[in-house]
Amino acid sequence: MNKKLYMQFAGSCTFLIFAFLSYVVKFYPAWLQPFDNIITSVVRSLYPNWDGFFLWITQFGNVASIAILFLAMLFVLVYGKKYVDALWLSMGVITIAVVINPLLKLFFTRERPLLEHLVVETSFSFPSGHATASMVFYGSLILLVPLFIQSKAWCISLQTCLAIFILLIGISRIYLGVHFPTDILGGYCEGLTWLLFTYPIYRKQRLIKVLQKKQL
Repeated sequence: MNKKLYMQFAGSCTFLIFAFLSYVVKFYPAWLQPFDNIITSVVRSLYPNWDGFFLWITQFGNVASIAILFLAMLFVLVYGKKYVDALWLSMGVITIAVVINPLLKLFFTRERPLLEHLVVETSFSFPSGHATASMVFYGSLILLVPLFIQSKAWCISLQTCLAIFILLIGISRIYLGVHFPTDILGGYCEGLTWLLFTYPIYRKQRLIKVLQKKQL
């Protein structure tokens, strides 16, 4: 089985998890309470000692932060004439994080947890916008890192840091009392499904562009 099939299989798994969570959130939300309560109690056991850290880390999943970092990365890619890479990154951030996720929130209309909220949130809870946006944007960066770093050790180190960063952003939303763990899991699966299904297509188009340049 080649890499493309592995990614398609993994993408199918994350899509099925997202579909299952979506169905249960919409029709049988009480089923998720035991899981949500256990994870929330573990994360909130850090309260209030970790307020400063999680208030800081969650900002990297905010709309403004993602927008600024996205535009900066887009400039770098376009300036370097990496147009296929710029297009793939843009499609993920705009289509999934900006358009689809807010529409899904309006469809599921899941209310936020009844815990003390350490940040102000006015939208619905499922799926988490921070989890989705961080998975799509920082997850894309994980896959784009090899374009800029040739050293395998540095490349893996940076990719690992980005993966931990994504995880911490999700945990911060639970800690701050504005999301259920299943909101975070749903957001991760939403973003990861996009990455796993589209990355092989993007890689194929990028290879075609590279071959065309070599023939010129």
